[in-house]
Amino acid sequence: MVFVLAAGAVVILDPAEVLEHLGVRVVAGSLVLMPIVMVCLVALRFRRNHRSERIHTGNVSRLLDRVLSTSHEWIWAVDDEWKFTFSSQTSADLLGYLPAELIGEPCSVIIDPDDLARARGAVAISLGREGSSWNGLTVRCRHRDGSTVWMEVSGGIRPAADGQPGGFDGTSRMLPRETAQEAAASRSQNQIREIIDGKLLLTAFQPIHSLGTGHLIGVEALSRFVSDDGAGAEYWFQEAAAVGLSAELEFAALTTALEAARELPPLIYVALNISPATCLDPGLPGLLERSSLPLDRMVLEQTERLEVPEYGPLIAALAPLRERGLRIAVDDAGSGFASMRHVLHVRPDIIKLDRSLTAGIDDDQGQRALGAALAEFARRIGATLVAEGIETQAELAAVTGLGMAAGQGYLLGRPSVHPREWAAWHQASTRESRPPDERASPGPGPS
Repeated sequence: MVFVLAAGAVVILDPAEVLEHLGVRVVAGSLVLMPIVMVCLVALRFRRNHRSERIHTGNVSRLLDRVLSTSHEWIWAVDDEWKFTFSSQTSADLLGYLPAELIGEPCSVIIDPDDLARARGAVAISLGREGSSWNGLTVRCRHRDGSTVWMEVSGGIRPAADGQPGGFDGTSRMLPRETAQEAAASRSQNQIREIIDGKLLLTAFQPIHSLGTGHLIGVEALSRFVSDDGAGAEYWFQEAAAVGLSAELEFAALTTALEAARELPPLIYVALNISPATCLDPGLPGLLERSSLPLDRMVLEQTERLEVPEYGPLIAALAPLRERGLRIAVDDAGSGFASMRHVLHVRPDIIKLDRSLTAGIDDDQGQRALGAALAEFARRIGATLVAEGIETQAELAAVTGLGMAAGQGYLLGRPSVHPREWAAWHQASTRESRPPDERASPGPGPS
């Protein structure tokens, strides 16, 4: 190479003389051809390398496609606004959504807002503790058909780059049935604990009127959950029973109702919903006795669609309280064998006719016959029959004509959490009915 460069320099300095020599001409020709040859060699090598890289890239791409299409884990990515920017095909199997249906959509498509807020909070805690990633976060997702899908989610931060916003990416897998059930139970326990400890309960009262006089004789206490996700009180009490917190939640509801009852008009009774199982809790008498509401204004209203296995302990637990004036009501009478069996064993002071029998009773001969029979049955055992769910004047006229003693329903008054409305019920009933000085009572005690 040095020789070639030296020869080139000589040619440049004195080309005419030098090029007369044959050897020099050969060297000069080499100088012209060598760059061309080198360029060709470099081009061939580049082409060979590029082809190899293209083959490698294609193989990697096919491998990734195979992984994405066959993996049981869902691979996803979201931007900094928690909108999907990528989804593998597994989303269709796990959640019922094709990738194209998720991309550009917010995570709330598959996660309820409250669950999403909890998940984001858990992610923030994990990132603060572990840096840029998290592992094994349990999240409740929602399938396209509305069913619940529990997922274990792992992921990390995706930094902003090349003008693109950052976000998160990761993987999710469906939890086995047993693990999902444990996750669901743990979640319910935590939520119910939050409700109890945070006193996230309100009480709405619904009026109960004498059908003979129109007087306001009582109210039913209905729980309202401040943290309710759209589910009603029945859902929360069922959840509490499923995770072993039934008594705790019922006690919290009772305490809230008894505190609210201080604002009620005097003399009327307060029906407090309670399950037969919670009636057996040794803490119940103390809870009731600590209230400023006297026992003779309390009614424990029992709802039990399932058969009580043994009535002896229940009757024994309630006896001392009943001797001191506490009354018992049985809800949903006529809805099934279990409710009537409950009536026969407990011998309640008040029987509440199930709303399914009240609805349309003015237009159904069978319902009227059953209603009349229950009214006569209540009279014979010394109980008061209350018709629930009265919503029309025709239904009101029908149950009054059948001899039912009291009524409750939207026609007579909707549930309210406002004390001024509670007072208005009482004022209206005393104006429209006769002697306001008679003591309101749901009826005589058991014979």
